[in-house]
Amino acid sequence: MANNKGNNDFNSRREFLLKGTMASLGLMLSRSNVWAKSILLQDKPNSKIAGVQIGVITYSYRSMPGDIHQILKDIVDSGISATELMGNEVEEYAGKPVKLGDDKDYDKKVADWRAAVSMEKFEEVRKMFNEAGVSIYAFKPDALNEHHTDAEIEYAMKVAKTLGANSVTVELPKNKKHSKRLGVLAEKNKVYVGYHAHTQATDTAWDTALSQSPYNSMNLDCGHYIAAGGNNTKETLLALIQAKHDRITSMHLKDRKSKDHGGENMPWGEGDTPIADILNLLKDKKYAIPCSIELEYDIPAGSDAVKETRRCFEFAKKALGA
Repeated sequence: MANNKGNNDFNSRREFLLKGTMASLGLMLSRSNVWAKSILLQDKPNSKIAGVQIGVITYSYRSMPGDIHQILKDIVDSGISATELMGNEVEEYAGKPVKLGDDKDYDKKVADWRAAVSMEKFEEVRKMFNEAGVSIYAFKPDALNEHHTDAEIEYAMKVAKTLGANSVTVELPKNKKHSKRLGVLAEKNKVYVGYHAHTQATDTAWDTALSQSPYNSMNLDCGHYIAAGGNNTKETLLALIQAKHDRITSMHLKDRKSKDHGGENMPWGEGDTPIADILNLLKDKKYAIPCSIELEYDIPAGSDAVKETRRCFEFAKKALGA
């Protein structure tokens, strides 16, 4: 009898612990599903207006930091259905090593991780975004510069394809050997490299890179182009888009004053960037170039990055007659 009582007590305790564990697991899973359900219950966004894809670069939400789930929620809450995805949050989700203190070997650890990481987590991100109604047309990780290994560069291109993007984006390098290197690897991986320029932009700034590979392309920032001033005008910008439209894989839209007017970033409609003209050119010519809202002006008190991104989107819709 004593042995049976001991067994019964043990079984009771085991059953109690098992039920407790299952209850805790259920609570954890229910919490993790709150985000997914809240996104899936929302109407899917549609920011393709009159044939023009309005997107957003996730850099726009830098004042509202969060993980990949929060980034996706910010995009959906902005009413946007396509994005240029920065690398930080998605790489963190995929298990990128965390830098602790002054880790002098950190870059090598990251390079080793990128060379070996499975694409499974990136496939999950694509599925997550697609289910919420958001496509990814460009990927911008910090993995495409001169000091990065070929394996890291090819990793970035492989991730882009896994996410559904047709291009990676990076700053236009001063070293022409590097744009040649990127072009060769891009052609190998069948992914475009969209080169982004700031106020060094001119009508010929991309010519060398474009001549080096059919997979070298432009990530044209219209605001920076106008802010450069000099020979860069509204008319030359529109002419550049027409002349290079087949080599532009994506554009950044922001409203900046010209150099003569101070060059500041402004709320849309208050600067010198001809945003409405650009959008209508794409509409009329049927150029399939996604346009990323890039929020860089100061966010007004009482607002936030999501509200201001939606404000930019509403400006675009009105410009396109929607």
